[in-house]
This record gives sequence, C-alpha cells and structure tokens, in this order.
Amino acid sequence: MEGSERVPLGNKAARVDGAPDKKELEALTRELLTQLTDLQDAFHADGRHSLLLILQGRDASGKDGVIKSVYGAFNPTGVRVAAFGPPTALELRHDFLWRVHQVVPPRGMIGVFNRSHYEDVLAVRVRKLAPESIWKERFEQINHFESMLHANGVVIRKCFLHISQDEQRERLLSRLDDPRKNWKFRVEDLDDRALWDDYTEAYRDVLSKCSTPSAPWYVVPSDEKAVRNYLVAQMLVDTLQALHPTYPSMQPAVRDAARNFT
Repeated sequence: MEGSERVPLGNKAARVDGAPDKKELEALTRELLTQLTDLQDAFHADGRHSLLLILQGRDASGKDGVIKSVYGAFNPTGVRVAAFGPPTALELRHDFLWRVHQVVPPRGMIGVFNRSHYEDVLAVRVRKLAPESIWKERFEQINHFESMLHANGVVIRKCFLHISQDEQRERLLSRLDDPRKNWKFRVEDLDDRALWDDYTEAYRDVLSKCSTPSAPWYVVPSDEKAVRNYLVAQMLVDTLQALHPTYPSMQPAVRDAARNFT
C-alpha cells in the first residue's frame, strides 16, 4: 500500500471472503513457518540486513498472537521483541523517536515492535495529548527516519491488524471470564473503543501518509486468526526470500586450521 488517499477500514475489510477453512490455513501456515526457520538461519549468518516488523492494531487485534504464532518459528537468539507503552519521564525529555531508535535490530537480527512510534500520531492525536501542530509534523519525520534506517540496511515491514467492531467486542468480553487473559483488560480499552471513528481516521492518515516503497504498510484482515497468521507469515517469507540470504564462505585460513586440528 503506497499513498492511498482513502484506505478501506470498514468492518467488511476485516475479513477475507472465500478464504480457505481454518484447518487448511493452519496447515499452510505450518509450511510457511518451516520456511521461516530456514530463512532466518541463513539471514542471521548472512548479516547484510536486519528486518523490522512493526505491528499496530486496535486493542485485541492480535499483536501478541502474531508474535506467539508466527515469531515462534524463529530461533530466539536471532529475534528481539520490543513493546511500547506510555513513555517514561526520561523518554519524554527526548524526541519521540529516541526510544524507538535504541531498539532497532542490528544486522543479522529480526526485530518486532508491538506498537511503535506510530502511537505518537495515533493515541497522541486521538486522546489530544499534543496539539495538531506537533503530531502533524511527525508524519514527515517518521518517513525520514524510516528512510534513513532503510539506507542503512534495515528492511521494514509494517502490519496494521484490522478487526471489526463486533470482533473486538467479542474478544474483549472473552477476556473477562478467562483468568489467563482478564489481566489484560483495561478501562482504557473501553475509552479507546468509544473513540473508534477517531482512531479509524487516524489510522487512515498513517496508512496513506507513511506507506513508502522502502517501508510499506500492509492492512491484514484479522477477524479470523488463522487468516491473520497466514498472511503475516506469507509476507515474511516473501520478504526474506527477496533478500536472497546466503551463508558466508569459510575463510581459507580457518578451513586449513580445522583440517590440521588434532
């Protein structure tokens, strides 16, 4: 998605008509995860690039689920996950990208952001935490920042996990009776749900203003978890394959030393 003026973010766009059934999608996803395991191994050894996946989405859209289901295919030593909550007092004393830049993955590593610097043009905007004159300038600043990362070997992919209002309601309610999930429930989730339309417009601006060839946005229909996981896994496979990661050759001196080892 690049520069679309009116991104479709209605409830219908949260589902894929005619998608394969859950069992078939899960089988296809397992095949993709096997490919990701091999691709990551070569990618880590190659060391020419790093890969950054940015996950954004409304509450209960499945950011944690993607990390668990898809990133579970990777060797943990080659992956870094960063979650961004409200900024600390120290972070507020810096520019809004400072805390993000510190955890950008180095070459050979795969990083995932559970929320990101985009909260500074989403939550900050919708909750009126800063005036428009501040957050509006950040779109261009973000584009420059991501362009700089790309020029320095960081491959960026950004996924907006799109769920419908009805599906979010069901997921939020399911947390209430599940002790494994009810700790996640926050009053702020209800406040944000009341601002659904405002967030929709904010996301439309993010997707239209900050999707570039070097850092594209993907709108991932996420009402069905199996569809969501398959689409993210397929995108990651395509991305890593396009980089053609290769294992480096052993240095001749090392090979000779190994052959003479006793």
